[in-house]
Amino acid sequence: MINIITVSDAASILSLSRQQTRNLCIQNKLNAYKSGGTWLIDKDSIFKFMAEKKTIDRKVLSIKKTNPIALSFFSGAMGLDIGIEKAGFKTLLACEIDKYARKTIIKNKPDIALIGDIRNYSSSEIMNYAGLKLGDEVDLIMGGPPCQAFSTAGKRLGFEDERGNVFIKFLEVAFDIRPKYLVLENVRGILSTPLKHRPHSERGEQFSPLLSEEQSGGVLHYIIRMIRNSGYTVSFNLYNAANFGVPQTRERVIIICSRDGKKPPYLKPTHSENGEYGLKKWVTFKEAVNRFPSKENDYIEFPEKRLKYFRLLKSGEYWKNLPKHLQEEALGKSFYLGGGKTGFLRRVSWDRPCPTLVTHPAMPATDLAHPEELRPLSIQEYKIIQQFPLDWVIEGKLLDKYKQLGNAVPIGLGQAIGDCIFKLINGIEYETIPNFKYSRYKNTSDIEFDIKFNKLKK
Repeated sequence: MINIITVSDAASILSLSRQQTRNLCIQNKLNAYKSGGTWLIDKDSIFKFMAEKKTIDRKVLSIKKTNPIALSFFSGAMGLDIGIEKAGFKTLLACEIDKYARKTIIKNKPDIALIGDIRNYSSSEIMNYAGLKLGDEVDLIMGGPPCQAFSTAGKRLGFEDERGNVFIKFLEVAFDIRPKYLVLENVRGILSTPLKHRPHSERGEQFSPLLSEEQSGGVLHYIIRMIRNSGYTVSFNLYNAANFGVPQTRERVIIICSRDGKKPPYLKPTHSENGEYGLKKWVTFKEAVNRFPSKENDYIEFPEKRLKYFRLLKSGEYWKNLPKHLQEEALGKSFYLGGGKTGFLRRVSWDRPCPTLVTHPAMPATDLAHPEELRPLSIQEYKIIQQFPLDWVIEGKLLDKYKQLGNAVPIGLGQAIGDCIFKLINGIEYETIPNFKYSRYKNTSDIEFDIKFNKLKK
């Protein structure tokens, strides 16, 4: 006989709210059916769900507020959190839906509060999980909402994409909690994604001019307007992680928002490409891996047919360094695509920082091969490049580990963000370097952005 229970009883077993439990019914994660307006649930399916999930949501057990406190969303493998904590913060809560990332969080941070899909929680519930109540002071909320909706690869639908709506939910939660500082991290594509996408086939002289919401950068303009209307000042820029001691030329938009009415400064670099401004030179791949030599290398294999070409390539080379007669053969139909195709048959250089780590280093357009060996970069090398502690455990199968590490914020960049905000909170002077070139692109800061959209208004 099936043991049927109500949403209230199921919520009690799961340690979830009734709304969260109803959402599990709607998503078919529990064996349930509706009788009138009431969900009835098979009790056995609850225990099956808990066994499969293993790392269920949990509340923080106790708080010792000796450091500024932070709440983390879209936490992943916790790269941003590690950097922030190195700067002096204490992260009370993590929010993550990927089951392997959740296992990584629990493995390395057994005392942290953990929740799932942000859309399933009210702001009060989130604070309760963190051992706080709505209205308590929070120093920092941080997160990198899903970036695929804004990536330069793909359809770039922005808020028309479901993942873009998660971005809005994150902002709404932050505005309810009203931390002293709010940090958002995202891909470069957010600088140019329109709020409303018009297909390229519908553009040109024969069509009506682009509306303001169809202009490049419309999504970010909308986000900044929301943040400012909620009483926060904003600064942002596109930062190359190599300028903060990371052995990787990863470029990410970092938005820092302040509740005190003062515009936050840009981040202070610790490194520059050739030692400009009296800073240290960029850290190379060779320096990084030699500093932390690994006896083990876990990696996915390249397809055998690709090894033929890698045998002809040296450190720092890619498909264009092949003999002319082999280039078209090596790339196939991709040879006729536009762009530089720099990710095809790419070997990492010993003497430069690594290119941006990807979530799969052996896909045709995103090869990240070792400078000399016939293999992609290993999980251990990914950890070194992203600056994770050597004892930080990444859970899951091989591709799950690549995904977590490839999506992570490098620790050095996270620490630079934390250092800036920690000093602002404590009234410590924070000096930046005027006119520093943070990335290879132009017009990437809030200043140029405001000028652009003020011209559009006129």
